[in-house]
Amino acid sequence: MLAGRVAARSARVAAPRIPLAAARGYAAPAQAADTKPPVPLFGLDGTYASALYTASAKQGSLNDVSKGLENLYSTFKSDAQLQNIMSAPSFSAADKSQIMQELQKSMGVTDKDNTIKNFLQTLADNNRLSVLEGVCEKFGTLMSAARGEVEMTITSAAPLDAKVVRQLETAVSKSQYVGQGKKLRVVPKVNPDIRGGLIVEIGDRTIDLSVAAKMSRMNKLLTETL
Repeated sequence: MLAGRVAARSARVAAPRIPLAAARGYAAPAQAADTKPPVPLFGLDGTYASALYTASAKQGSLNDVSKGLENLYSTFKSDAQLQNIMSAPSFSAADKSQIMQELQKSMGVTDKDNTIKNFLQTLADNNRLSVLEGVCEKFGTLMSAARGEVEMTITSAAPLDAKVVRQLETAVSKSQYVGQGKKLRVVPKVNPDIRGGLIVEIGDRTIDLSVAAKMSRMNKLLTETL
């Protein structure tokens, strides 16, 4: 697993090293028709995702960067220990910078202009590797918006069967929430805290059919009645 390789590598980087350059851009400037992120994002991970989008657009490498981050996001989801390692306070930014090549290997794309490498190194320099998983997810949001996709997030207490996901996708695709000429992009998520049922988010609308929400409404009703 990637977490094991990262942990092993981090143990081999204790020797003194030359400090990294104080200033580093994601990549060399280049002309691009439109480098502005298509939608605003919030939070630290959203800020980094937007900056990476702009840098990638300038280099004309949006598709490669997007594919790489998709692969890395899948790695985070399949390797539960990876996020713990990225957030470990025992590793300095300099230590973490030495394991970037392991992360790049998991991306499986060619980083022609070093956009990904420089971005990962920037996170390491600023001790922000803990937001990397969130950056991967929010970069996907930007790419969906750029492609004219409408994103629908389905949160369940346990992984949903693929057939159920397809049924939900088919039903919503025909609804008013997906405009003409738009493509629906389904993002399944798992959160055991909702206890059961589903939470469906599309655009600015949230449909909370979770057991946790029902219990909360019931408790509120009992509190107000008694």
